[in-house]
Amino acid sequence: MMKLKNYIYGEWIEGSGNEVPLYNAVNGELVAISDTGGINFEEVLDFGRTVGYKNLASMTFYDRGEMLKKVALYLLERKKKYYDLSYKTGATHADSWVDIEGGFGTFFTYSGLAKRMLPNTPFWVDGDTQKLSANGTFLGTHILTPSEGVSVQINAYNFPVWGMLEKLSTSLLAGVPSIVKPATPGSYLTNAVFQDMIESGILPEGAIQLVCGEPGNILDYVQDGDSVLFTGSASTGKKLKSLPQISSNAVRFNMEADSLNCSILGRDAKPGTPEFDLFIKEVRTEMTTKAGQKCTAIRRIIVPEDFVGDVQNALSKALDNTKIGNPLSRETRMGSIVGKKEMAVLQDKIELLKQETELIYDGKQELVDADYENGAFITPKVFYNDKPFEKNSSHEVEAFGPVSTIMPYKDAEEAAALAKRGKGSLVGSIISHDEKFVAETAWKMATSHGRIFVLNRDNAKESTGHGSPLPTLMHGGPGRAGGGEEMGGLNGLHFFLQKTAIQGSPDILTAITKIYQQGATQNYSDKHPFRKYFEEVEIGDSLETAGRTVTDADIVNFSNVSWDHFYAHTDSTSLNGTIFDKTVAHGYFILSAAAGLFVSGKKGPVIANYGLENANFFKPVYAGDTITVYLTAKERINKGVKGRNIPSGVVKWLVEVVNQREETVCVATILTLVAKKSPFIKIDYKDFAKRLNNLTEKSVPNWGRMKAQEMLEHLETTMKYSTGELETTECKTPAENLEMYQDSLYNFRKMPKDFPAPFLEEGKLPELKYKNLEEAKTHFIESVKNYQIYYRENPEAEHLHFVFGTLNKEMMELFHQKHVTHHFEQFGLIECILQR
Repeated sequence: MMKLKNYIYGEWIEGSGNEVPLYNAVNGELVAISDTGGINFEEVLDFGRTVGYKNLASMTFYDRGEMLKKVALYLLERKKKYYDLSYKTGATHADSWVDIEGGFGTFFTYSGLAKRMLPNTPFWVDGDTQKLSANGTFLGTHILTPSEGVSVQINAYNFPVWGMLEKLSTSLLAGVPSIVKPATPGSYLTNAVFQDMIESGILPEGAIQLVCGEPGNILDYVQDGDSVLFTGSASTGKKLKSLPQISSNAVRFNMEADSLNCSILGRDAKPGTPEFDLFIKEVRTEMTTKAGQKCTAIRRIIVPEDFVGDVQNALSKALDNTKIGNPLSRETRMGSIVGKKEMAVLQDKIELLKQETELIYDGKQELVDADYENGAFITPKVFYNDKPFEKNSSHEVEAFGPVSTIMPYKDAEEAAALAKRGKGSLVGSIISHDEKFVAETAWKMATSHGRIFVLNRDNAKESTGHGSPLPTLMHGGPGRAGGGEEMGGLNGLHFFLQKTAIQGSPDILTAITKIYQQGATQNYSDKHPFRKYFEEVEIGDSLETAGRTVTDADIVNFSNVSWDHFYAHTDSTSLNGTIFDKTVAHGYFILSAAAGLFVSGKKGPVIANYGLENANFFKPVYAGDTITVYLTAKERINKGVKGRNIPSGVVKWLVEVVNQREETVCVATILTLVAKKSPFIKIDYKDFAKRLNNLTEKSVPNWGRMKAQEMLEHLETTMKYSTGELETTECKTPAENLEMYQDSLYNFRKMPKDFPAPFLEEGKLPELKYKNLEEAKTHFIESVKNYQIYYRENPEAEHLHFVFGTLNKEMMELFHQKHVTHHFEQFGLIECILQR
């Protein structure tokens, strides 16, 4: 048994009084004690607003996305202990997977979204720039910044891990510090995951705090700029939302509450069809997963009146075959309710349903390796509401467990009407292969549902199911479901961000947004912008090209090459009544010709064309017109690169094409993939010779025990192995790790200083081969020269490396760049050229 600590003010603190025992839901044993007594919640919130906000809000969106990924990877490595605790909440392995790894997956998803779609700045420019004056000297746009406050997150007991991480994924990415208040049952699992998040050292101080136990008066201290996110019962949520501290201040409030979700069986889905079988399987799954303790579970089973008996029989058989009991048993498919207290509440709700509707299925399963007396177990129960438009308890009472009600309908109109009687649901599903029925029903019930899930034989294999909220789609619902929205891709961040309109001149908006605005000052230089590495490109870097006169031959040739024989380009007799005076140049020819004018032909940092955005053609270009291009660096977007790709970023370039009258004929944004500048030195024997002038017998290494001559002889040896002058027949790295090791050659992470050389026996350094350091320098430079010549003459050559396996020319070059840089830094030879 353990007493859970709270993580507040950057420290782990035990409560001092309000002890709440937490029990194993399977066998009733005491697992932990939670206690929030003595906590000064005013100081907790203030710590988040000050220390936490300062640290998080100063990070860029891109960096916060990378932070989420690192945390998720750290937790994933430690997942086994979370599963061990999850079983004590009554969750099966499948239940636990959804909770634990589903939570990690949400972090991974938001990390990916951030690195693909969000800027490497602490703010986010939202939407296009608006021209507010005739001459374009007065512009406006919007930016989003982290709301200056703290987010109090109150979670439900059914998902101790996912419930925490799905909220943190958006608040942390938005840059808002958070206080996590898990539901008390199962909070020992939340606590374990949270401990590792802190232990990782990845999150900045104050970014997250944890309160395990009773919430006390924490909401008494929320103020303008703060936010409260609540998941739980609708009645509790409404009470919290009406608190004076929330309703009277500018406190953002988001509620995701219980809801009476429905699933509708289409009239086409007769017994024997794939859809009928899918329906029974989906209802059974939603009733038994997490023992029905899901806010998205199916509570109302809406079926054609002719199929009621068939559904009842098929569902009863499916539920009879569901093994219930100890989650640690391989046989078990449904675990327990989270605790005895919650079990009692569930029983009360079942009794309410019995007063108006008939209990037509009451499972009699014997438990697997468990008993009803000690554990919080209950069998599935199915009710039948024969008059669902008159009897209302099915639409008002949520029994939060494996309980659902069948109700009949006559047509699509009635099916949609019954769905809406839940007065607001998180999700409703339609299982049908009849597109007309689905379409008619879906839009009619959409007003009362946050998500509509359609299932049939076409998508069943890849479907994630009725009850699975996805990070890229909105999770929430109107009315009873709380009226809130969570996740939904990047839209989920808006709850935590302040939107501000920015107005000013093009130069001012460029300076604020870090995105070039048309009309702002352009920076011209002799160096072509495409010759700059990603880090060297400055917003506003520009190029004015030479002119090109378009000819009739250009238009004809482009038609033939592209097969675009649209009449306006090829048939001057068909132009009457059109906007063209004569055959016109293709728009895509103009873009192609523009590219021919502004690209730099030499190999350089620009790797590839990455995309095209917002291409618009304003005036026709005819034969005889001369076009000129103004190319301007518009925006830089950092890019996460993995595997065997060159570290790079995306640069957006504004392309403005004008004719001889300085009239704009085309404006577009092109995206290029631009390499980042490598921190490693290039392999060049002439450069190395200059650097080695600074290396003497007295040179002392910055780390390690190599002397200068030993270091050079070691580098010479590796050069000779890479050309085959020396050979090895063995790679010391296990085969299963080779791909990872070879991938690492492509990134910009430096070699570790303490990496043990696998080819040295017991760490002994080889005996020196040469008389002195000067002779070693000569042989090393000669080996580098031979290496360079060898791969010019043998570009397809491959050789075995002790650590990295068989390497081709590209990989060998990357290895030597890292390796030489590593040892030259060891002896201070990297900066010496610059210092001279």
